[in-house]
Amino acid sequence: MTGKVTTARTTVPARAALAAAAVVALAATATGCGASAADDEHPEQRSFALPGRTLTIDSDDSALEIVAAAGNKAGAVEVTRWFQGSVAIGKEPKVTWSMKGDRLKLRVRCSGVVADCAAKHRVEVPRGVAVKVEDDDGSVRASGFRDALSIRAEDGSVRVTDSSGPLAVRTDDGSVRAEVSSRTVSTRTEDGSVRLDLAAVPDRVESVSEDGAVTITVPKAAYRVTTDTDDGGQDIGVPRDDSSPHEVSAKTQDGKVTVRTAN
Repeated sequence: MTGKVTTARTTVPARAALAAAAVVALAATATGCGASAADDEHPEQRSFALPGRTLTIDSDDSALEIVAAAGNKAGAVEVTRWFQGSVAIGKEPKVTWSMKGDRLKLRVRCSGVVADCAAKHRVEVPRGVAVKVEDDDGSVRASGFRDALSIRAEDGSVRVTDSSGPLAVRTDDGSVRAEVSSRTVSTRTEDGSVRLDLAAVPDRVESVSEDGAVTITVPKAAYRVTTDTDDGGQDIGVPRDDSSPHEVSAKTQDGKVTVRTAN
C-alpha cells in the first residue's frame, strides 16, 4: 500500500515538469522576434459596399491605416489585409472581415500556447464619408479626411495627418499626434503625450491628458487660452485675448503644457 501511494505522488510532479519542459521547448522554437504583418507578401483585398455617407470601423487586435481616397468609386470601401500568425497548441489563428450596414468589422482570433500573430488593415474610404473608428488594440493612422473623423482606441497610439474635417481622438493608453488644418479638434488620452500641429487658425481646440505632456502649435493669431497642470510647467507663447472667437484649452494631470505659434 505504502509503495503504491509513494509512486503516485512522485509521478504527478514529474508529469507537470515534463509538460512545462514541453511548453518551454515549443516557445524556444517559436519565432524569436515575433510575428510581423509586414512579412505577409500576399495580402488579401476586398471591396465592401457602403450604403450611406457614414462608416464605423470596428477593429480588434490590428494596426489600422485609414485613408480618404479620392479615386475610390462612390459607395465602396476598399480593404487590404496583411496577416502572419501561428499557434503551437490550440486552434488555428483566424482573421475575419464583414460589413453590416455602415459598420465594417475586422477581427483577429489568436489564442493558445505560444500564440504569435500580427495583423494590419488598410481601409480606403471614399471622399465625403464621415468616419468613426472603434479600435480595441492596435495603432491607428489616418490621413486625407475633409469630413468628420472620430477615433476611439483602447490601447495604441493615434496619428492623423493631412485632414481638415472636425477631429475627435480618445485613447486609453497611447500617444496622440495630429498634423491637420481642422477648425475643431478634441483629444483625450489617459496615458500618453499629445502633440497637435494645426495649419489653420482653429475655432476650438481642447486637449486633455491624464499622464503626459500636451503641446499645441497654432498659426499666429489671438486666442482665448485655458491651461492647467497638476505636476508640470506651462509655456504659453501665443497672443491672448479673452474675447477671441478662437479658443485653446490644454490640461494635463502630470506633464508640461505648451501652447505656441508656428515658426
